[in-house]
This record gives sequence, C-alpha cells and structure tokens, in this order.
Amino acid sequence: MKGTKNIIYLGLALGMLFYAVPRLAMSSEATLQTAFSVLWIVFALMIIAAHLHELIGVDEESKQETAKVKRMKKWQLEQMVQGKRKVLQFKK
Repeated sequence: MKGTKNIIYLGLALGMLFYAVPRLAMSSEATLQTAFSVLWIVFALMIIAAHLHELIGVDEESKQETAKVKRMKKWQLEQMVQGKRKVLQFKK
C-alpha cells in the first residue's frame, strides 16, 4: 500500500508539472512572475525527488538501525519494570 501511494502521488506531481510548465511565465527579465515560475518548478521537482527517494528505498538501512535501537530501548524498559535491569553499556 505504501508503494502504491507514492506511485500515485509521483504520477500526480509529474502530471501537474507537465501541465503547468508550458503555462508558466518565463522570461529573461528578472520579474516577480519569473521568480514565481522558477520557485514553483523547484518545489515540484523536490516533491518528485522525495517520492522517488521513498520508492527506491535509499533509507532502508537507517530505518533498520532505528528499529534495532527502538527494540533495545523497549527491552531495557521491560527489564527495568520487571526489576531485572542489568545496564548494558557500550564501550567506547
């Protein structure tokens, strides 16, 4: 389901970009309309990049590390509540 949602949003963002770019006012002069057009395109490309980043799964290793840390903290909390706490310390 998560991948499907990203694919749909990616398609919508690409469609929005292809629809709007020909209609944006781009000129060689530095006007407020040109600045808005450039900024709008940059934000649209950032949205597309974020969805591609999520689909490709670049952060998968860091998510696994975060899950390990959360499991360890949960285990330590359970041990403390049960009165069996032996503090695990990592040597530097």
